[in-house]
Amino acid sequence: MFTGFPIAALDFYEDLEADNSRTFWAAHKVVYDDCVRGPVLALLADLQDEFGPGKAFRPYRDVRFSTDKKPYKTHQGGFVPTGPNVGFYVQIDAAGIRTAGGFYSGSAAQLAAYRAAVDDERRGAELEKLVRRLRRAGYEIGGDRLKTRPRGVSPDHPRLDLLRHRTLSAGRSEVSPPWLDSPRALDEVRTAWRAYRPLVQWLTRATAT
Repeated sequence: MFTGFPIAALDFYEDLEADNSRTFWAAHKVVYDDCVRGPVLALLADLQDEFGPGKAFRPYRDVRFSTDKKPYKTHQGGFVPTGPNVGFYVQIDAAGIRTAGGFYSGSAAQLAAYRAAVDDERRGAELEKLVRRLRRAGYEIGGDRLKTRPRGVSPDHPRLDLLRHRTLSAGRSEVSPPWLDSPRALDEVRTAWRAYRPLVQWLTRATAT
């Protein structure tokens, strides 16, 4: 049962940012297991009945093609997929907790399907409404975007901003909230994911190929 994220989880990542080494990791892995990964898995388990089974991401960075050779991620993410590259996300790091939901890192076919859905008058208007509602509720709308416009799209398209997106998500970060180390954290994540659900459902349908 999830009981909250210990403050030691935030301290662990603050220290890891200062010393991202295998020596530090080996000396503090028990803290990671007990205060970070364990609570993330418990949180996902408690949310499974409503949102579906989730997974905790590996803590190791893929450094094969990166000039930054630090071996460990400075955050722990958990993800509940609703389709390929679409779903609900939660993250713990030195700052606090972040929740999100959306479409991440899609294939070319998924991106084409997303843009076709945005271009459609009915479905595109529905997405506009969902995004507007989330913004008004205080959630951030993010994602990877083109600086210009997709090839073949008119510069006066009514949903040009949404068509620029290559990924699309809603999210919110909470910096060291007072409830983080209590069971209330479960309710906070659940409430946020419920707010993201209409967007996630729209994106799941739109990017199905």
